[in-house]
Amino acid sequence: MLALTLSRVFSYVVVLLAICGLVLLVFKVGGLLLRIVFGIIINSLLGLISIVILNAVFDLGIPIVTPVLVAVAVFGLPGVGTIAVLRLLHVPL
Repeated sequence: MLALTLSRVFSYVVVLLAICGLVLLVFKVGGLLLRIVFGIIINSLLGLISIVILNAVFDLGIPIVTPVLVAVAVFGLPGVGTIAVLRLLHVPL
């Protein structure tokens, strides 16, 4: 009664392999997205800490306002370097 034909077994194997492939793809993409998000968070925190240190040590007077925070969040330490150079050249931020 429960005779499995070769084509039915083959279809079960194909479905099982497809499900395994989709699971692996989800984990790979999810891991990549997680790595990117953590990278952005670390970059933003390092940029904010460096702004506070530059203000405390060198008294650059870099304001902590929305445009500065966006530049630091997007570009990280290079953004902080650019903002510091702009402050040294007396460009208003």
